[in-house]
Amino acid sequence: MTAQPHDEQPHANDYIAPAPRISVQAFCASVATATTARAAAEDRRLAKAHLTVHMGGIAAAVDTYHKAPTPNVIVLETEPDKDFLAGLDDLAGVCDPGTRVVVLGNASDVAPYRELVRRGVNDYVIGPVQVLDIVRSICSLFSASEAVSVGRLIAVAGAKGGVGASTVAHNVAWTIARDIGLDSVVVDLDLAFGTAGLDYNQDPTLGIANAVFSPERPDTAYMERLLSKCGDHLSLLAAPATLDQVYDFGADAFDAIFDTMRMTTSCIVLDVPHQWTAWTKRVLVGADDILIVAEPDLANMRNAKNMMNLLKASRPNDRPPLYCLNQVGMPKRPEIEVKDFAKTIESQPIATIPFDCRLFGEAANNGQMIAEVSARHRTTKTFLQIAQRLTGRPDLAEARESFLSPILKKLQGRRDDGRRAAG
Repeated sequence: MTAQPHDEQPHANDYIAPAPRISVQAFCASVATATTARAAAEDRRLAKAHLTVHMGGIAAAVDTYHKAPTPNVIVLETEPDKDFLAGLDDLAGVCDPGTRVVVLGNASDVAPYRELVRRGVNDYVIGPVQVLDIVRSICSLFSASEAVSVGRLIAVAGAKGGVGASTVAHNVAWTIARDIGLDSVVVDLDLAFGTAGLDYNQDPTLGIANAVFSPERPDTAYMERLLSKCGDHLSLLAAPATLDQVYDFGADAFDAIFDTMRMTTSCIVLDVPHQWTAWTKRVLVGADDILIVAEPDLANMRNAKNMMNLLKASRPNDRPPLYCLNQVGMPKRPEIEVKDFAKTIESQPIATIPFDCRLFGEAANNGQMIAEVSARHRTTKTFLQIAQRLTGRPDLAEARESFLSPILKKLQGRRDDGRRAAG
């Protein structure tokens, strides 16, 4: 249990795991906090939680639970000049075992923090609270101690068909696994025409189709059997890439699959096909981070702008989607300048990947990643930079160097002192 200051703009490493299916009731003392709590109820990470907001503070909570069972979580706002500890004692008399309590306080609270802990308060957040404070507090009650969603979902989608979004997704996932060292899974969601199997030189007989068409909710053991191993830290949930059936899905078709995978996998990279359906929209809105891949032309610029605007509006408490420009500098093709593209999108691309038909063609035909074809190529470094930006983590080599540098400097200093003494 920790006291938390209110938050600013979300960052890549400010990861909040989604809450499971729980009931939450908030009892607010101020209209401002009630408004914030209602906004939190709309956050994607509380999509499975049922959050209701009431006025009246702790007195209203005690009165309510004299007549009704308590939910999984109670959120209480303190009130100035009122004995909050006495209210907690009254609440304890009507609170069911296992109910967790979050207190939204302020700097003028007189109740000692240790007294709140002694009375079983699970989290204390110093106000004024923002939406992310409430979301984080509720979600952390479960992700910190129970087997619930912990893995990060990264969705990669093209602003237009044929822009190389799948190639970017596969290379970034491979880099996250090899260079950053996170256990990762690539999920090829283009069931009819997916290329992940070809890019990783795999021909699995099982994959995403088995999971999505399974009559039972997939568990972790079942999902493990469907994965193809592509490296020490990388696995693939491949698409069948066959046309013997049509692949029409409801909006929530992949929810159970992602929930199960998040329990055991640090990073899940979703290769999202270029189509606009209920389920692709849900995948993008529900991801923890989004990378849009575009080429520098007018249609891509329009589509990327539309996607960015919709996703920003649908995810007001997340950092904005990121985008990169691919196949930049194709000979004889008129292109929109990067600065003009960025001006329309109202943000800079996190990377520009140059057109190189020989390099990418060789990798695709050999079932290899760009780094396997040319480890020193600048595009290899670009994929590492994208991976670091999406995960918020340095690569293992940099981390090891950073960890050892103070020791090495000390040893070097001793050597220098020894040489001076000898001289």
